[in-house]
Amino acid sequence: MKESDRLWTVLAMLEWGTGYFEQREIPDPRLSMEWLLADLLSLKRLDLYLQFDRPLTSGELQKIKPLIRRRAGGEPLQYITGSAQFMDVVIHVNPSVLIPRMETEQLVELILEETESKKSEPLRLIDLGTGSGCIPVSIKKERPAWYCAGTDISPEALETAAHNATVNGVEVDVTLRDILSEAASEERWDIVVSNPPYIKPEERGEMHRQVLDFEPALALFHPSPLTLYDSVIRFARALNAQLFLECNDKTALEVAALAKRFFPNTQLRNDLDGLPRFVVSRP
Repeated sequence: MKESDRLWTVLAMLEWGTGYFEQREIPDPRLSMEWLLADLLSLKRLDLYLQFDRPLTSGELQKIKPLIRRRAGGEPLQYITGSAQFMDVVIHVNPSVLIPRMETEQLVELILEETESKKSEPLRLIDLGTGSGCIPVSIKKERPAWYCAGTDISPEALETAAHNATVNGVEVDVTLRDILSEAASEERWDIVVSNPPYIKPEERGEMHRQVLDFEPALALFHPSPLTLYDSVIRFARALNAQLFLECNDKTALEVAALAKRFFPNTQLRNDLDGLPRFVVSRP
């Protein structure tokens, strides 16, 4: 039987694609194929297992071929499908924004835990360097009484953040602004959050190629990350606001030391891997 005459069921495509990715040393080959098939068929990933014998149509086969090629080339799944799950929201992503990380979910969970007693108060939160908007969008979903906003240096990122607020049914204000130009705001902000570019260019060699080849360098790298953190810390202190930062584990101690100059009540928290990742400061 010719390969073109083969009956491609969900299971057959899953097994073939998994082997294809394994040969090319793509991380998580079976998960990658499950994700692509689930997105193609508009199914939950686990529901694929209830439809193993379902034949793929010729149209579906034509659609999945370029997706498989993109993944085989190392492109992140989230860019191929155009979305990422983050907390309880779906965040649309593209190469102008970083793919939301598990550590940033932990940052949001930390903010929610620390502010549980104030969840019904009309607090104002701003995320400096918001990217996809995953932080303010997911927080607004959990804290509807709050006013949430985000800033970024990238117009394309802000378009994505605004779109994510809309599709998730929440109101988040986004503004084009550079972290380094943040002056003492005339507006009141109760909570300042930031996950700025915190990787030095010389650390590129330690990173996976799919990150380097596809995710925006503007959101990853900065020659002096501590300068960014210092600006954010001063901004928060001038507002007498509570501060939440995500950091590179290699420099988290230095960031905490910077924060303690202005916020004596500063704590360094670990991520789920036990690495120093988050700085929490209270006025």
